Amino acid sequence: MKKLFKFFLNLIPRPWLISISYWVSPMMAWWYHGDRYEDPIDGKRFKSFLPYGYGNVRENVLSPSTLSLERHRLLWLYLQNETTLFSQPTKLLHFAPEQCFYQRFRESGTIQYTTTDLNSPLADVKADICDLPFADNEFDMILCNHVLEHIPDDLTAMKEMYRVMKPGGTAIFQVPLENDRKHTFEDDSITDRKERARIFGQYDHVRIYGMDYFDRLRSVGFEVEAVDYTNQLSSQEVDYYRLATGELIPVLTKPDF
Repeated sequence: MKKLFKFFLNLIPRPWLISISYWVSPMMAWWYHGDRYEDPIDGKRFKSFLPYGYGNVRENVLSPSTLSLERHRLLWLYLQNETTLFSQPTKLLHFAPEQCFYQRFRESGTIQYTTTDLNSPLADVKADICDLPFADNEFDMILCNHVLEHIPDDLTAMKEMYRVMKPGGTAIFQVPLENDRKHTFEDDSITDRKERARIFGQYDHVRIYGMDYFDRLRSVGFEVEAVDYTNQLSSQEVDYYRLATGELIPVLTKPDF
């Protein structure tokens, strides 16, 4: 059964997988039920997680219940433990909303929740991230995760998100980040889908971010902290929640002058 799941999980594009998750997830959660690992997003426990990845398949990373990956679970733990998102009224703007978070944010008593994307069926507002239809200084928090690597003009997108965030507000913009790469690599001449997948890791990515990503964010006005939250957890917790050791969370604030 595991081999069958592995075959289909890596054959089906992730957006399609998410769209059929209402039918697929209950079966996978039942089959993998156990006590070895936990998905902190819904608190369910499993004997193992599922393999996932484009080309380079990672074993034991995809939650059978929420279909969360390492980055989603790490972000959830950070939001839950280190922010006031679930304890104080927060006007939240969420780009390309991840389904593992969507319903939980929507049902939270503290979150005034707005989702946006050009294509997602979960988006309240269909909008171009480089030309947002929101007022200046409107949102307390912005989540924009694994979006900027798809955007040719990422600096304009960053400026727009800075514009609509309130002074003193917080944002998290996760991207595929290579910690051992100093400079971001991008090449607009690479348009072949297979070549993009080979070089950038996915056919619809336009760059590979290096550690200068944080300087890009600072250049538009954000104060930036690269948080290694796995370093604040025990090795047992990192394994139990199936996190990626050393993954950095870009936590941004807009100065409140």
